[in-house]
Amino acid sequence: MPPRPSSHTAEPVEQSIHISKLSILPVLLLAFGLTFVIFASPPWVSVLWLVPVAVLVWTLRVRTVVSPDGLRVHRMFSSRNIEWSELKGFRFPKHGWARAELTDGNEVTLPVVTFGRLPQLAAASGGRVTDPYAAADRAAREAAQAEAETDTEPEGPTGTEPDTDAH
Repeated sequence: MPPRPSSHTAEPVEQSIHISKLSILPVLLLAFGLTFVIFASPPWVSVLWLVPVAVLVWTLRVRTVVSPDGLRVHRMFSSRNIEWSELKGFRFPKHGWARAELTDGNEVTLPVVTFGRLPQLAAASGGRVTDPYAAADRAAREAAQAEAETDTEPEGPTGTEPDTDAH
């Protein structure tokens, strides 16, 4: 359940978590390299052009969109909407993409979502997902502030008073 909005709560903005567009460059290099193989081989080898095309389509299609309404998971050939009420939690395996644990006991892989993308996921969720990085930063700031306050407090009597009887 999201926290109640207040005057200082930022409006959640829809976030698309996708593969970097820079990854298209290796796909183009693959296509360029295949050109020589295709032109130097029999015509049936031109089927190899499907490899970079498929990788390009996959790169552009696969993503997870996070909004205040829920998650939209886009895979190569399918899409799925998951509302926040259907979501029980997230699991971040050591390798691979995050998994959304649903209330019905199923798991859905969230393409491109890793633990490092959690702040982006939290920003778009409207407070439904906690950002552990922000919590750690806030705790460190509070600890530093508490330490600074204890350092600036005046010290009590030290037992050494100025000598007023000196002649």
